Amino acid sequence: MSFADEFKSAVTPRAALLVIGVLALQLLFIASYVGALHHPKPKDVSFGVVAPGPAAEQTADRLKKLSGDPLDPRVLKDEATARRQIMDRDIDGALLVDPKGTNDTLLVASGGGTALSRTLTELVTEVDAAQKRTVKTDDVAPASGQDFNGLSSFYLVVGWCVGGYLCASILAISAGSRAANVSRAVIRLGTMALYSIVGGLGGAVIIGPILGALPGSVLGLSGLGALVIFGVGAITLALQALTGIVGIGLAVLLIVIGGNPSAGGAFPLPMLPPFWQAIGPWLPPGAGTWVARSIAYFEGNSITRALLVLSAWAVVGVVVTIALSARRGAPHSSSIDLSGTSYGRGIG
Repeated sequence: MSFADEFKSAVTPRAALLVIGVLALQLLFIASYVGALHHPKPKDVSFGVVAPGPAAEQTADRLKKLSGDPLDPRVLKDEATARRQIMDRDIDGALLVDPKGTNDTLLVASGGGTALSRTLTELVTEVDAAQKRTVKTDDVAPASGQDFNGLSSFYLVVGWCVGGYLCASILAISAGSRAANVSRAVIRLGTMALYSIVGGLGGAVIIGPILGALPGSVLGLSGLGALVIFGVGAITLALQALTGIVGIGLAVLLIVIGGNPSAGGAFPLPMLPPFWQAIGPWLPPGAGTWVARSIAYFEGNSITRALLVLSAWAVVGVVVTIALSARRGAPHSSSIDLSGTSYGRGIG
């Protein structure tokens, strides 16, 4: 047999397409991460201003006219309102103008991301200096001393997401990317649910009681972890039911390439480019990171939308997986190929 014949036999059209797909994922990974994180800068950061009389509107107007529109200022009636809105995650910071002197106070919340709180401090210090004023910083929701740069919540959620799509992928590799029937689909989803509960609890215990990296309710973080893992796993199973083994690549595209850089982990959402700002809250890594930080630093405030997003991914994953399995309705076979038709026995 000639080398050309050997090559044709070894490199099938299907294998070539899979290699091209992997190359595309690699390039998209680079483009997404570098595109999102190479030049972070604040844009329309929700920001409060508390000042007496007309000084409030004047200060807000001055901040609104800053080059590049880094802040989206709004006048608040008093300091208590500013602190409450920061804890409710309605604003990211606030400037309290001293009515009797030149020493102002900047309220920040490093628990929501230390990169943003540092940026706000530098920005407001520069603005106040131009007005011959000084500013001191008051961290309303400080990040834990064991939570370097406020990244622990992000890494926790990334770990949960990895567990979700890897578990679903292993179920596909061991027993075919498409479940043979509804019963097998339910078994896979049940396995995914059990794995999610254990994985959620394990992650919460490691990051809290064991490492002390993140404060907050272990029970709350465990529930979040179970939801993140199951949502990611269920949507991965659904993509595999829809496209076969290619679904694993689609899950990587969705969660790793699209979700991780837009999650607001290394740099909070107001510091990301518009595209990543727009998609981040609607993908599991972004929604999970938001809830984890809220549980740890903001008394569990402002989590409803993010939990609904995570729940929606889980529900869509379950419905699509079961619906496509019902449509197939094929009898169990003892062999399943890479397209997901049959190549071995396992869970589903």
